[in-house]
Amino acid sequence: MRAQIKQETEKTERDQVLIEKLMQTTFALRRQYIVQGSPRVRELLDNWPGLRMQSQVFAEFHRITNVNLRNQFYCELDRYTPKIVALYQQKSSRTGKGAEALREMLRIYDLEEEHDINMRRSLALRALPVYLQQDDTEFFKTCNGEDEMETTDTPLALVSVVPDSTGPISFSPENISIVIEDEVVMSQLPRLADAFVVLLGLIYALHLDYPK
Repeated sequence: MRAQIKQETEKTERDQVLIEKLMQTTFALRRQYIVQGSPRVRELLDNWPGLRMQSQVFAEFHRITNVNLRNQFYCELDRYTPKIVALYQQKSSRTGKGAEALREMLRIYDLEEEHDINMRRSLALRALPVYLQQDDTEFFKTCNGEDEMETTDTPLALVSVVPDSTGPISFSPENISIVIEDEVVMSQLPRLADAFVVLLGLIYALHLDYPK
């Protein structure tokens, strides 16, 4: 069955129903392999390439927790975003390095042409470590669309591909990639919130354990 999954995921037009059926059938075997064997991410994804698909990451999370990750994540994020952004604005009016960094981030956000729900989600997530005064330089990374993505010594990161003229912070990247253990696990994610929710699913699906 594992060979069938691998063969099907390599096709241009995948049979999603068949992949789902095979992944569901092999769930117990896969969890035993992941939890007991503690394989490297590259090895794990080579053996179970279905976990490079967004649909199967969400399906695997549901198999583990019986929770619809995408719906739950966006529901809670949208519930808290107005209060979180208000906290950012309040802190940005103060003095200090953290307040200055938040002011700059809010300034960049204000320059965006659209301030829809996806943009507000991005602001809430991207500014959170700044608000908490945490170093996020190893987690949020950017690269120019024409440059090769550098993933060496990258245990866990979201890498945004941005135009050459863009600074280190962009709320409108061309796409975002998820990097785990120097491996580009998934790419072409359109928005920051999408990358976050898939990353959360991967942490469960791949049984990752990282410092908070």
